[in-house]
Amino acid sequence: MARSAWLWRPAEVRIMRPDDANVAGNVHGGTILKMIEEAGAIISTRHCNSQNGERCVAALARVERTDFLSPMCIGEVAHVSAEITYTSKHSVEVQVNVMSENILTGTKKLTNKATLWYVPLSLKNVDKVLEVPPVVYSRQEQEEEGRKRYEAQKLERMETKWRNGDIVQPVPNPEPNTVSYSQSSLIHLVGPSDCTLHGFVHGGVTMKLMDEVAGIVAARHCKTNIVTASVDAINFHDKIRKGYVITISGRMTFTSNKSMEIEVLVDADPVVDNSQKRYRAASAFFTYVSLSQEGKSLPVPQLVPETEDEKKRFEEGKGRYLQMKAKRQGQAEPQP
Repeated sequence: MARSAWLWRPAEVRIMRPDDANVAGNVHGGTILKMIEEAGAIISTRHCNSQNGERCVAALARVERTDFLSPMCIGEVAHVSAEITYTSKHSVEVQVNVMSENILTGTKKLTNKATLWYVPLSLKNVDKVLEVPPVVYSRQEQEEEGRKRYEAQKLERMETKWRNGDIVQPVPNPEPNTVSYSQSSLIHLVGPSDCTLHGFVHGGVTMKLMDEVAGIVAARHCKTNIVTASVDAINFHDKIRKGYVITISGRMTFTSNKSMEIEVLVDADPVVDNSQKRYRAASAFFTYVSLSQEGKSLPVPQLVPETEDEKKRFEEGKGRYLQMKAKRQGQAEPQP
């Protein structure tokens, strides 16, 4: 029996603690991304097991662009709610909202709004994708709009997978403000605490590590307090299993007057499995802004691309920046 859209999950509530934040008291973007993914995984797994049949767990395939609308601070309470907005034959679209609450004043504000896509994997064989129980839409337009979003993200995922084939190489004695000067990498051995009960990494764990590396790149470049402003679509190209070694690499691709775009690549190395080679597991673009001690926006040192590849990535980043700027201006204009 089909279930009605939109399926909703009550808000998860958690107080933000010092280990969730940077030295300035702003909650790490990666911490919020991890909470968003957990909420999405719960509601999508619950839905995919709502009918009799083979049991499954929902695995994160993609996160659409996520803007950090307002900073969250230590001591505030995060309210995370999720709802299913579309299902295809093999995937689930989940909308997640994050509200912050100042429990001293009662003030609440929307900090994040994210769209995630999940696929159901069989518990008997995690390489087998199962069918998703359908939902019933209250309006036909909801299904048509969802199908358009599904086709668009599917196409972009395939393009991104083949575009991100290169790796970040260290350069000796780099000059300040160059790509090589701020690029950073983190190597992490995937342990049981990083994984689901079925032995592959939670999408939220990967996103948190990606945000940490992007933050290091941004801080090295501008040497100030930095915060996550937005995350472009995060694509999960392949699963990461327990015991694998992952390398998360970040490099600056573009700077505007007050923002920095950082490309983050995740490569997985099955060190104890000779039958499989190192592979690209995930990729994304993060945007950061520089803040003063008073929390005001600061100018960003301009990136100096040196190689032809760096100049090409800079122009591509500029294109993404201008496209998003035009979109925001269009949304801000009053409708006739």
